Amino acid sequence: MNVTNEDLDRLWETLRMIGWGAIALVMLTPALAMQFTEEVNWTGEDFVFAGVLLIGGAGLIELVAWRVRNPVIRIGFALCVVAVVALIWVEAAVGIFH
Repeated sequence: MNVTNEDLDRLWETLRMIGWGAIALVMLTPALAMQFTEEVNWTGEDFVFAGVLLIGGAGLIELVAWRVRNPVIRIGFALCVVAVVALIWVEAAVGIFH
């Protein structure tokens, strides 16, 4: 089975929509949870940090994807950015490295 650039482009578009939807879900979840429980207590700074990190990472991916036409490079770069964002998120949440 051969994978064509058209198949990879379709995959890329699907991943873009999933990515932006995931960002919206991650930002809305604590806001919604704070309405029902005292255990979730994000401040405005927490939302700003999450927004800058998530939207900034996604914006970087979009910028590179806009300039790079090779879908394999697009997807590979996106995976790298997602890994870095996840590492920063985990470090901020639980402080693995200190």
